[in-house]
Amino acid sequence: MKILTVLTYYRPHTSGLTIYAERLAEAFARRGHQVTVLTSHFDKSTPAEEVCNGVRIVRAPVMFRVSKGVIMPTFGWLAWKYVAGHDVVQMHLPQFDAPGFAMRARLMGKLAVLTYHCDLLLPKGLLNRVVNTVVDFQNHMAALLANHIVTYTQDYADHSPFLSRYADKLTPILPPVVLPTPPDGAVEAFAREHKVAERRPVIGMATRFASEKGVEILLAALPAILEKYPNAQVLFAGQHENVMGEQAYFERLAPTIRKYEASGNWTFLGVLNPAQMAAYYPNLDVLVVPSLNSTEAFGLVQIEAMMNGTPSIASSLPGVRRPAQMTGMGKIVPIGDSAALAEAILDVLAEPEKYRRDPQEIARPYDPDSVAVAYEELFAKLGKK
Repeated sequence: MKILTVLTYYRPHTSGLTIYAERLAEAFARRGHQVTVLTSHFDKSTPAEEVCNGVRIVRAPVMFRVSKGVIMPTFGWLAWKYVAGHDVVQMHLPQFDAPGFAMRARLMGKLAVLTYHCDLLLPKGLLNRVVNTVVDFQNHMAALLANHIVTYTQDYADHSPFLSRYADKLTPILPPVVLPTPPDGAVEAFAREHKVAERRPVIGMATRFASEKGVEILLAALPAILEKYPNAQVLFAGQHENVMGEQAYFERLAPTIRKYEASGNWTFLGVLNPAQMAAYYPNLDVLVVPSLNSTEAFGLVQIEAMMNGTPSIASSLPGVRRPAQMTGMGKIVPIGDSAALAEAILDVLAEPEKYRRDPQEIARPYDPDSVAVAYEELFAKLGKK
């Protein structure tokens, strides 16, 4: 089967959406499909076209950016070319260009399948309100034109104003989650580098530094945690500088974070590759996902942490709360409640054995090849209609 994957950003941009798309595309390729990813050439240091792990990546030139989006003048022409040469067009939403691809797919008799990752809620501001409205309209047009929509969980679908309108063409498929086995000694080397033995407990947060991620909720929870554990440290893994559209947010929180950096209670690790993440999770006592709105639909890092024996505490957002609910390996707290987050962290630290589970059992349904099989079965079903 020839599968065209379309999304605005792909690697080296790092987000839950790009990681999902990469894992699924590479799983399709391993299973013998011809896979092309069509995306933006937002990073000029990357080639315009390359093959990576069996996946052909084509990057369209970017003229300029609008908020977190990009304008690509040749994308429409590339859409005709690549849709014509593939059997399935899989689009990752939210995405401004999705309706054009879905329309072309339907006109050419190809399957058009959307993977809906989350609702788009940009930071405040007139321009962002306009962008939000336009992308929301484009998403609805894409949903009307597409054959089918995939989402992570029924929980998220039931509470999403967008997805609840398309219940008749919706299938939940759990996201692909995988991490490599860390090299010998990597976990111990990580512990030495970050003085884990001296500065416990270790609280992890693995995400981009973005307003919807709730970094300020963790910051507000820290005083109560440090009162009991003065040597506790937060290890923040992920991009924290020059995050598109988030500079003002970072600058607002920076003075508080610098205070904790100076005392050794907060460390920015930067973007870690998969092998480094595999050494990171076992060194955590707990991972936190204090996200604030429906731009977070699941939190793939929760499963990554659980696969490495680390419990997760998440806000009670639809979808985001499902990993802890399904596994029992964590706690759920009210959205935006720093006091509840602090209490939950202290509870988990006090009774870690209560949140232990079999990592292999947790990992099984998220294996990328298993997720690819679920998509293949959906494609086959849709092809018979």
